[in-house]
Amino acid sequence: MPSYPDLAAHADARSSPLTWTHRLTQLGPQFFTRLHPTPLAAPVWAMRNLDLLKDLAWPQSLLDEQHLQAFAGNALLPGADPLATVYSGHQFGQWAGQLGDGRAIWLGEAQSALGPQEIQLKGAGPTPYSRRGDGRAVLRSSIREYLCSEAMHGLGIPSTRALSLVASPEPVRREVMETAAVVARVAPSFLRFGHLEHFSAQGDVANLRALADHAIAHHLPECHARAEGWGGNVYAALLDVVQERTAQLLAQWQGVGFCHGVMNTDNMSLLGLTIDYGPFQFMDGFDPGHICNHTDTQGRYAYSRQPNVAYWNLFCLAQALLPLIEDQDLTLKVLEGYKTGFPRALGAVMRAKLGLTGDLATESAREADWSLVEDLLQLLASERVDYTHFWRQLSQAMAAGWPDMQGMQDLFLDRPRWQAWLARYRARVGAAPSQALGLAMLRVNPKFVLRNHLAEIAIRQAQNGDFSEIETLHNLLQSPFDEHPGLEAYADLPPDWAGQLEISCSS
Repeated sequence: MPSYPDLAAHADARSSPLTWTHRLTQLGPQFFTRLHPTPLAAPVWAMRNLDLLKDLAWPQSLLDEQHLQAFAGNALLPGADPLATVYSGHQFGQWAGQLGDGRAIWLGEAQSALGPQEIQLKGAGPTPYSRRGDGRAVLRSSIREYLCSEAMHGLGIPSTRALSLVASPEPVRREVMETAAVVARVAPSFLRFGHLEHFSAQGDVANLRALADHAIAHHLPECHARAEGWGGNVYAALLDVVQERTAQLLAQWQGVGFCHGVMNTDNMSLLGLTIDYGPFQFMDGFDPGHICNHTDTQGRYAYSRQPNVAYWNLFCLAQALLPLIEDQDLTLKVLEGYKTGFPRALGAVMRAKLGLTGDLATESAREADWSLVEDLLQLLASERVDYTHFWRQLSQAMAAGWPDMQGMQDLFLDRPRWQAWLARYRARVGAAPSQALGLAMLRVNPKFVLRNHLAEIAIRQAQNGDFSEIETLHNLLQSPFDEHPGLEAYADLPPDWAGQLEISCSS
């Protein structure tokens, strides 16, 4: 048995490096259970995100050696108020009942330069909501979450952020025996669709209202102005704001070829953040039917299905809010916003990837551009062209001038089909200078994404005690649109063995 550090022995008696607010605790004990993290044996820093500290204007000393024990779960930051929240949700399309923070412990909410930020320790031990689990996270999945949350931020996609990664030799049994780790993650709020679903399913309208009011007052104040368009109904406005943020988020996911893998309602953020990095993947060869989660045997969360799943999840959220909105027709009308908002958002993302400029005032113009996008995607899918590689090459070719576009035909076996599409693209771009368009495209089509094989290499090295590759990838993925001379290999096509990697819900 590992010998755990004594919690009291490592308690930091100095004044807190953070200014806490803890607005969530004002909701009352129906919403959470207070508890301490479970101590972790022999922790070591694997990664410390000093850049995030700078963004938040938190002191660099927060991640010094004296605070290692706090971020391992062996001590408490002064002023922290640790707890686990309760929520419910739909998992793989089925009502799962009560869930909750099974291995994430909320330390509190602290003031920052970006507004109040909540801090969680993921993998810090069991909670009343662990459902017979050990409450731990393994090093493998913790590295993936740390890197991907920061990679998404680098891409400009809303996400929770990773503050630190602590590793430990403590054994954790999954399919095989692994070692434990704790990720400290930060977000303005970790509230999920499932938090509202929980109280609605219980018929507890008072607490449902209290939670919705909390979300509006502290995280989504724009709901008050938005309510004017919904007859003054602030809860309809809440649904409207969430559906709009979700539509924008899904458009950004699809644009970079990101597959979440487990889009359950309890993994959907009320703030429109990417949350809960499990069996995610950035696609290599483009395949609309790609399933990144080995556990998802029915393909519910395949890449092409993600937008419709998001709507399904929003429908569940709408059902949860119905006791507050009190008007079924109005609720359904609000949801219609996603059906128009998502296609427009995705169209804007894809047009930017192609460097297409100008306002599209008419439906026919929008349809013409989308036809160009759709035919290109069908071409990429038919030949499984590497998604990230194609967009970057197209951007570079545009920036270099049209003559260099000829080299791209080597990506396709069906060259006549590519040439036919390219002719349509040329006609659409018209007289616009390709170099200027190409430079704009280079700012939206990344050179680097967190491919599975890159994460796997970092994991294997870390499992041998070498965390340097995590740091290399973290630094690289902070600016994925830059060229990074000397690191070109990280943008190479994946090796053959990458196709054999299987990612599941196990963590």
